[in-house]
Amino acid sequence: MIKYVPEMTSVVLEEIPDRVSLAVDISGCRGNCVGCHSPFLKQDIGEELTSAVLDSLVADNYGVNCFLFLGEGSDAPALLSLARHARSLGLEVALYSGRESVEPAFWEVFDYIKLGPYKADCGPLNNPATNQRLYHVVAGRREDITSRFWHK
Repeated sequence: MIKYVPEMTSVVLEEIPDRVSLAVDISGCRGNCVGCHSPFLKQDIGEELTSAVLDSLVADNYGVNCFLFLGEGSDAPALLSLARHARSLGLEVALYSGRESVEPAFWEVFDYIKLGPYKADCGPLNNPATNQRLYHVVAGRREDITSRFWHK
């Protein structure tokens, strides 16, 4: 089961380049990032994210073209099922993971995957020194698009 925090759900414009994303914070984070901005997401909190809930969120946020999972939770099969469902609605799907790598099945389902734990000395995606990477998956090929966040 995947849980999300409804009051943190929002439409975002800067997390995935050129996409209007519906960002949903997933609880049950397995990461241990020093300086985490949302440590409470390590807890088992929120409400169950089901296909019906996802449908409702998308219907209530007309114009989004990407569904962004901010975190993975601890149930990979359920997460992958929800991502496939979002794709069946015509949306691209994105995952922000704090892990260094994800299972091969993730690369087959998600259009965008952000990897790497937050490290304060490296900074976030918009810092050229970041350890984090955002990949766009096209026809099975992974393209590192992190540099798109580095504005001059």
